[in-house]
Amino acid sequence: MVSRVRVWLNRTYAENVFFTDQLRRNPSDRAVEIHATHGDADSPVLAAADTAELEPEGLSPAAYVEYALAQCRRRGIDVFVPRLHQAAVVAHRADFEAVGTALLAPPPEAVAVFHDKVIAYEAVQAIGVPVPPWFRVRSADELVAAVEELEEAGHRACFKPASGAGGVGFRVITRTPFSLAHLTGFPSPYVQLDLVVEALRQAEEQGDDQVDWLVMPRLEQPEVSVDCLTGPDNILRMAVGRTKNGRRRGFTLHEQWLEPARLIAEGFGLHYLSNIQFRMFGDRPVLMDVNTRPAGGLHQLALCGVNAPWAAVQLALGEDPGEIVPPFLGQDYTVVSGPRPLRAVTLPHQRSEEAEPLLSALPTPAGSIEAVAAAAVAVTPATAMTPADAAQALPL
Repeated sequence: MVSRVRVWLNRTYAENVFFTDQLRRNPSDRAVEIHATHGDADSPVLAAADTAELEPEGLSPAAYVEYALAQCRRRGIDVFVPRLHQAAVVAHRADFEAVGTALLAPPPEAVAVFHDKVIAYEAVQAIGVPVPPWFRVRSADELVAAVEELEEAGHRACFKPASGAGGVGFRVITRTPFSLAHLTGFPSPYVQLDLVVEALRQAEEQGDDQVDWLVMPRLEQPEVSVDCLTGPDNILRMAVGRTKNGRRRGFTLHEQWLEPARLIAEGFGLHYLSNIQFRMFGDRPVLMDVNTRPAGGLHQLALCGVNAPWAAVQLALGEDPGEIVPPFLGQDYTVVSGPRPLRAVTLPHQRSEEAEPLLSALPTPAGSIEAVAAAAVAVTPATAMTPADAAQALPL
């Protein structure tokens, strides 16, 4: 009888509910149990898991490794997919192996290269992968100089943190003065250059030296994210490109995208699942970013008949799935959201002394709207409302 596989996903993206779904629907019908941890009790990943816990807040990377080792021992984890504190976790791979846990993540050297986008761009250039022009910026003067040079060359400048993930901190520079027109409609990624320069100068005056940005031309669509699966032997098992052009999504196996992704994945030992993103600079693809973790949209490869999460778990367990070629490429599609259940979790800090009378009024026979309103008035004596007034004000 084949034993079940116990997989742990630590604090990860909500989209990885689909990662867990695919593990359970693996083609071998092998039993998979999912353990999940998160800092947010309302993460849908917790609800999708077989067992779940809230993670302690404020742990240093070293303390988090100790916490993770304890989780693996106590929960009998076979495969750990770390996102939070990935660099610290993979540096202790031998410790995890000693408790019987395989890490589904690249070695520390590969994680370190791609943690800093400047180091990453320099490294991939050295192996022949094209990158866009870029400038490392740590001051207002450096920002202005970089923007002016890019604009003189006919480009629109943008910036993002030198280290970061998920598009956090990405902004496009504009010289259009700020006006009420910018407050209509939805928020946009555009930010006025004068406002950014002013903020940087204020930070410099206050001695804040935390700014570390990559400034580059805004790249054009299509954007192609190549999902890669690479073995510990540095040989690629799978590479499939997911294309994005506005709302329209699709798939590609064109070598103009796959070949540079292969060079990066194999050349830097991006073991297991990674995601390598490209966009167009003029008439050629250039590297945009490298993620040393499974992409949030990895599950979309199911439209091509590929179960990448399960193939990665097989590799981590020492069971080589061989080369994975999509049996077909799915038709173009778009992404829409849908409801997912949440766990019924009450955090201790959510029940304060002030809230206790309100909560205790709800489940009792006297727990009518009037009873709850009376409790609300009792704990907020400064209010001028009577219980009857409060009852009418409560949303139904």
